[in-house]
Amino acid sequence: MSKDLIKITNWLYPVSWIYGTGVWLRNKMFDWGYFKERSFNLPVICIGNITVGGTGKTPHTEYLIRLLQKSYQVAVLSRGYKRKSKGFVLAKENTPMHQIGDEPYQMKQKFPQIHMAVDADRCHGIDMLCRENIASGTEVILLDDAFQHRYVKAGVNILLVDYNRLITEDALLPAGRMREPLSGKDRAHIVIVTKCPKDMKPMEYRVLTKQMNLYAFQQLYFTTLSYGKLRPLFNGGREYSIQHIHPNVHILLVTGIATPQKLEEDLSVVNQHISLLAFGDHHDFTAEDMQEIERKFHLLPEGKRMIITTEKDAVRMVSHPALAETIKPYIYVLPVEIVFLQDQQDMFNKYILDYVRKNSRNCSLSEK
Repeated sequence: MSKDLIKITNWLYPVSWIYGTGVWLRNKMFDWGYFKERSFNLPVICIGNITVGGTGKTPHTEYLIRLLQKSYQVAVLSRGYKRKSKGFVLAKENTPMHQIGDEPYQMKQKFPQIHMAVDADRCHGIDMLCRENIASGTEVILLDDAFQHRYVKAGVNILLVDYNRLITEDALLPAGRMREPLSGKDRAHIVIVTKCPKDMKPMEYRVLTKQMNLYAFQQLYFTTLSYGKLRPLFNGGREYSIQHIHPNVHILLVTGIATPQKLEEDLSVVNQHISLLAFGDHHDFTAEDMQEIERKFHLLPEGKRMIITTEKDAVRMVSHPALAETIKPYIYVLPVEIVFLQDQQDMFNKYILDYVRKNSRNCSLSEK
């Protein structure tokens, strides 16, 4: 386990205590009924975490889309982090990325048949998705990153926990990266430990299961990252797997994600010549950033070089006016998917499909 990712700032613990008291009180206001949770008369599945930073929400949400869209009209509701719009926005085929945010835009491009919407007010967003004249035929709603948005009482809460930064070893903000105390995991119906090594030993599964200390009604799963075929961002060239990257090729890995270390480690297995150029999560690329990417690329040996970036970063790069034409043919996008370990996929799929089937009904609101 990558303990180096768990860095606690001890002198900030007093501030964390004050922050934690406020979060605890807010959660108790919901538990005691002073703040009202709303249930909806259709299946609502929430995917989220209780930490700051990437735990793999987008690939897990995309997994659920693939699972459900064959039989149901799926709608995905996100906050639309760093978008330039306000209120509720339903993505259309030509909706620009800055109106809905990078991850919603990515999902709409990959799954054009879904209803993709953004709204900071999740209750209002669900109300809008339930209107036939706005999002016709909605049968199931996936809430992206809404575990703390307790005004919606989801039918299934899926909590994602990063294997490299377990919540049982972390601390509250600002000393650590936890948004709420460890007890927040008790609201989850499903807990998924993400970004696990593919070769985890049985003993480690048992240790992690004991460490998570879940209730009997909660299910625990383990997933790992799987990479699709590299595809050119421009010009539609051939696709190929990362295993077919020539070992002598020098790679400039450009990321704007929360934790690029896992991606860098996985690529280093097949290629030792990797230079990481990491920006902050959801980074808005500037003209200076584009110049820096070009400069770093031209430092690599000619004839044996390429740029690899993530799908999320690609949607922010593809139409950037300052991206140099000379490096466009060398930019490749690496898709990321998730794979369940321990042959748990069928059990997880059945749980989700049974829930959706049993709760599919008219899209009308009922107060809980």
